[in-house]
Amino acid sequence: MVATAISAMNSTMAFSFSQNPFNNFRNLCKPQWRMPISLTPTHLSFPTPTKTRRPLQTSTLVSSSSSVPAAVEDYEFVDASSEVELRLQLGGRNFESSRDIFVDADGTSLTIKVQHSGSLITLVETNRLFDKIKPSETIWYIDDDQLVVNLKKHDPELKWPDIMESWESLTAGSMQLLKGASIYIVGDSTEINQKVAQELAVGLGYTPLSTKEFMESFAKQTIESWLLAEGSDSVAEAESAVLQSLSSHVRAVVATLGGQHGAAGRADKWRHLYAGFTVWVSQTEATDEDSAKEEARSHIKDGRLAYSNADVVVKLQGWDAVHAKSVAQGCLSALKQLILSDKKLPSKKSLYIRLGCRGDWPNIKPPGWDPSAGDDVSLNGL
Repeated sequence: MVATAISAMNSTMAFSFSQNPFNNFRNLCKPQWRMPISLTPTHLSFPTPTKTRRPLQTSTLVSSSSSVPAAVEDYEFVDASSEVELRLQLGGRNFESSRDIFVDADGTSLTIKVQHSGSLITLVETNRLFDKIKPSETIWYIDDDQLVVNLKKHDPELKWPDIMESWESLTAGSMQLLKGASIYIVGDSTEINQKVAQELAVGLGYTPLSTKEFMESFAKQTIESWLLAEGSDSVAEAESAVLQSLSSHVRAVVATLGGQHGAAGRADKWRHLYAGFTVWVSQTEATDEDSAKEEARSHIKDGRLAYSNADVVVKLQGWDAVHAKSVAQGCLSALKQLILSDKKLPSKKSLYIRLGCRGDWPNIKPPGWDPSAGDDVSLNGL
């Protein structure tokens, strides 16, 4: 998953950032794809510039014991635009009346139980429906040997790949939401960032990229030896140049360096990270999701951690590489919630790239805006 670090460069090779600093990096990472233009000038709008920071939109807690939706082995599922239909095989069970069947739907949860031969059998029990439903409009009936449940979608435009949120349904359903936008994984651990990025890339059919591998391949030395020779500022500056080159890529998952020597660990290096959706993967001692969310809010309020600039945060209770896919699933779940709260975000990311990744996220300024001019921007002529 992670390429073996290339041996340290010999003493005759010089690597200096004092002259023509990052052109070689930019050539090495020359984009193969460009973010497609999805907005026309007549659709552009530029809100009045503010200094308000956008808080993290979504926080998700992932642990090795995280509950997963109950499996439903024998069912048929159909997305019918404004509603979804679930058909469950009753297996030849005979029911004396409809009172033997219990269907409880609320928000993103669904429980279906049947009374048979004196026992209460659970057919479905999950709090992870793919998206919200309108519980008051739930309809169910028996059709031959099938129990048919119709659930009214909260968002008719969202296509449900399956009845429940799972790795398979999230990877299939995220394509309609991301619209090709890249994902950047940030956090204190380079190893975690790389393994989670790899899982996401495989699941989404995206290209996995690693700033660490780009940098070590170019410099012919490990990041550790680079830190010893040049210091953390040099490493962060070099990664920032790599991120600039990758910022116009689409359908990529980029793993970034962890720690303060990485660009993502420094607030002044986020200009090109805003080009995609950023996920902060953070380890925590929180034991429940509410505590994890409160911890995330505290980090935002404190403002000292550059990672709090991320779009979403996924909190981990410990780390084991075998759970990388579970963490990746948490990332997609959080991103889904974020984008559903504002479906214009992918187009806004595209616009940010086309205007040159000037650092004005999320309050994008008009074309021609000079970052050095500050926030006093005239909107005349737009």
